[in-house]
Amino acid sequence: MCVCVTNMKKILSIVLLAVLPLVAAAETEIDRTIWRSELRIGWGDQLFESLMWHKPTNIATTLPESYRAVYHENYIYTQHIWLEYQYRFNRWFSFGGMVDGSAVLWDDVTRNGKGVEVSRDPKHNFYNIVIMPTVRFTYFHHENVNLYSGLGLGMDINGGSEKNAYGQTTEIGAAVNVTVFGVSANYGRWFWTVDFGGLTALRHTNYIYMAMSRIMNVGLGVRF
Repeated sequence: MCVCVTNMKKILSIVLLAVLPLVAAAETEIDRTIWRSELRIGWGDQLFESLMWHKPTNIATTLPESYRAVYHENYIYTQHIWLEYQYRFNRWFSFGGMVDGSAVLWDDVTRNGKGVEVSRDPKHNFYNIVIMPTVRFTYFHHENVNLYSGLGLGMDINGGSEKNAYGQTTEIGAAVNVTVFGVSANYGRWFWTVDFGGLTALRHTNYIYMAMSRIMNVGLGVRF
């Protein structure tokens, strides 16, 4: 499953990078002074989550039928859905904020020693809501295409059905998002973006909620 998802992401990124310049329309210097606000909505991958939480490959099948064990199965990954606002102060510097949400859902399946399902409880999940201010540095300007990098520092709210060692279901930790490389293509006041980087969120080394998740993002934005 992870291999297929990775291949799909590679194909999607290649297609987007090939199509963006073709659908682009000029954003002039005058437009940059008039349309200083940007609002983007987008999608990002959950590669980290899909690698860390997935169906077990080894299920006991040679133990007595009276044996019982609970397995986490049937994982569902919502992917990252995010919304970002940026204000362009000048040609190269923008400041704003971002909200990002993602979740993982699964079933707790009890199986006997022969691997046969005894019971199933599908009400298990965890989610992450990231809130952070962001900055963007645009180092290449063209009427059709811009190249940029960015950084965000904020907090992550982690919650769901699971409890930690202290009996808590909700925790707050630090979050950082790095955009190593981003490209935007303009169509008047509308624009498309593809970002590559990573989102990390943790309370401390024993509670890591994400590590280099959201490696690739695609977004649609409007300037006003």
